[in-house]
Amino acid sequence: MTTFSRLKINRIGVLALCCGAAGCSLPAAAPASSSALTATATNTNTPTINTAGVLCGISGSEFNDSKSVRLTAIYSWTCTGSARMLSSNSLPNHDVGTFPGPGNPNPIAAVATNARYTLSPARTGQNTEVMTTGYALNGVKLEPGTAGSCDDSGRDCRMARSNSPWRLEAMGQSAFNFGTDDSNGHVQPNGQYHYHGLPEKLISKLGPGAPAMTLVAWAADGFPIYARYGYKAAGDAQSALAVLQPSYRLKTQPDSGRPAPALFAMGTFTQDYEYVAGSGDLDECNGRTGVTPEFPGGTYHYVMTESFPYISRCLKGTPASRR
Repeated sequence: MTTFSRLKINRIGVLALCCGAAGCSLPAAAPASSSALTATATNTNTPTINTAGVLCGISGSEFNDSKSVRLTAIYSWTCTGSARMLSSNSLPNHDVGTFPGPGNPNPIAAVATNARYTLSPARTGQNTEVMTTGYALNGVKLEPGTAGSCDDSGRDCRMARSNSPWRLEAMGQSAFNFGTDDSNGHVQPNGQYHYHGLPEKLISKLGPGAPAMTLVAWAADGFPIYARYGYKAAGDAQSALAVLQPSYRLKTQPDSGRPAPALFAMGTFTQDYEYVAGSGDLDECNGRTGVTPEFPGGTYHYVMTESFPYISRCLKGTPASRR
């Protein structure tokens, strides 16, 4: 069993966990003076990387003694052939909030989850909107959006399964309480715990305690997802780390037909935000191409951020279907 405490190691240590008896070759280290991206990594539409040597063969079986859980979190990531495969029971392996609780009436339950992602992700040149962005290393789902919405009048608002046009945000607003905890997670009606934003308790388990680029999840198109930090110069691992900023902002005026801002402040709905290219560090899918500890030659990767969209709402590659 490989628990998260063993993941607090450097890149070469991580690869040692993945290789197993068959062995594997380590990727070349980035030059000390420069971490310039390779031609493959910088090509906009056709970059392909191989992620087979990164965080393969990790698993855990950890009893969660949180009052709202009292169950064993089980997760396993394996790499075979061309695929990275997840099997989990969706239970978090860290402290959680109170469920059922204010804003969220659902108890946490084990929910069998399986996913199969490519080991050779490639950008397609198109953005694909998704509801489930991917899965964290502990097997918990990343789902930034909600099923809640309001009609044009704002008088008919439902927290789940509504066909009204104005999509409610779980975070960044105070009009509706979705009951998210300190890890920005809560529980669906079927008992599945999932994250709407940065999984802070998981990051604490994975991270070294100081600012660092921390790989926390895999996106459904196979690209890695990091939490919060990145290098100021995307192609230079010798540059300082910074909290990366998304390129979204609140619109200055509400969209036509929106419920009145006097009733629901701007930021209540997904449509209240707009993408402004170049205004932050990340693209419209909350990602960028750059070097990372696991990919010193550079790769496209997503970043979970402290503000909208929190977790990418679209993918640059081809998303896999759950199985």
